[in-house]
Amino acid sequence: MKKFLAGLMVISLMAWNAAPVLAASTKIMDVSKDYWASAEIADVVSNNIMTIDASGNFYPEDGMERVEFVSALLKVLANDNLKVTIGNKFSDLKSTDAFYSDVLRSDQLGLVYGYPDKTFKPHQIMLRDEAQSVISHITKDMVADYSVLNYFTDSNLIPSWAKLVYAKSLAYGIYVNYPNAKELRPLDDLTRAEAAVLLARLRDKIGLVKEEYVGPDLEKVLAIEHLNVKKNAPNDTVKITNKRNIIVSGNVLEVAFSDKFKSEAAKSGDIVKFVNPQDICTEEGTLLIPANSVFSGKVLSIQDPKWFNKNARAYIQLTEICTPDGKTIDLNAKPFYKDYALKEGPWMTAGKVALYTVGLGAVGTGAGVGFAFIPNPAEIGTGIAIGTPIGAGVGLILGLVTPGLKYHAKAGEQIYVILCEDASITK
Repeated sequence: MKKFLAGLMVISLMAWNAAPVLAASTKIMDVSKDYWASAEIADVVSNNIMTIDASGNFYPEDGMERVEFVSALLKVLANDNLKVTIGNKFSDLKSTDAFYSDVLRSDQLGLVYGYPDKTFKPHQIMLRDEAQSVISHITKDMVADYSVLNYFTDSNLIPSWAKLVYAKSLAYGIYVNYPNAKELRPLDDLTRAEAAVLLARLRDKIGLVKEEYVGPDLEKVLAIEHLNVKKNAPNDTVKITNKRNIIVSGNVLEVAFSDKFKSEAAKSGDIVKFVNPQDICTEEGTLLIPANSVFSGKVLSIQDPKWFNKNARAYIQLTEICTPDGKTIDLNAKPFYKDYALKEGPWMTAGKVALYTVGLGAVGTGAGVGFAFIPNPAEIGTGIAIGTPIGAGVGLILGLVTPGLKYHAKAGEQIYVILCEDASITK
């Protein structure tokens, strides 16, 4: 039974790892949006773990040099500024080398070892099994099920010393099996793209790293919690770390206008304020934003009502939260409606059309009665029968072709807003 469950775990991991990851990487010139590792590459570049050149190229298919892996790994572990307290024992490492201190930091921590001949071979390309060995070495010990290796067609290529390495890496989900989900290719060179995947996943699961390898200032994700403000929100994830709470982009919050708002009285650049009447907490109970915090925003633009019943639209961006205790939180959020626009809803529009229809229907009825009564009082019923539908029809047409409604909101009226970027709340 244990082996069966382990097998299911690996199969699910394989499916997840093999699927192409779609992510925008607009600043990385040689990595397309549909490149299989685009999300992880964007992650390591944006967090300065790996770099691009002056032209914006990442060179994903190039081999990953040992010293490049060392430097990137030190950044993931927040030990790239570790004070060096040991001497140089490598014959191919000079104090003038740009990577000199990083190699010594790695040796001091016991990350990437040198060779028996006292060389480090900084520019030699890492092998995939070597990289996995380093990750296995620094992550917490566990009892690994070797049977998971049987799901890979090239498991016979895994060196005997690396079988525990791969069993552990598979269990932790920190490995690469692209392009063939059933192959690990342990003896192949590690590409920069593959290194990005390993490092991004290690960073995401930094809590699995043994304490002795982690820098004292490293931010660690302690828990993943959830918001449940609106069912169709693109995201509900909140990351709880040792330093801050992060409401992930795509979450939706509910806020209320502090004052009444009228689109005809607003203009671009106007300040708009909102409040949250109640505490904003995760489903698990973590307080994120206390009640009565002030959400400040500005009007980006106002679109006036247009003919043919096109309602006014107010485009607003929320930029900051100020909590009751004076803490300021940067924010990038917009109304969670079509095109990020605030406008009167369909019921208000329908009410307007109905008002025109009923109103002019009444006028038509009165006109019909009048025109019928004057020549022949006995024809009042005919006048009503003719005047009412004509008046109502004219009212319906006018209701549909006249300009739409202006946007009005009362103080206290609630709206939904969506986070366009992560919101970081320091502890």
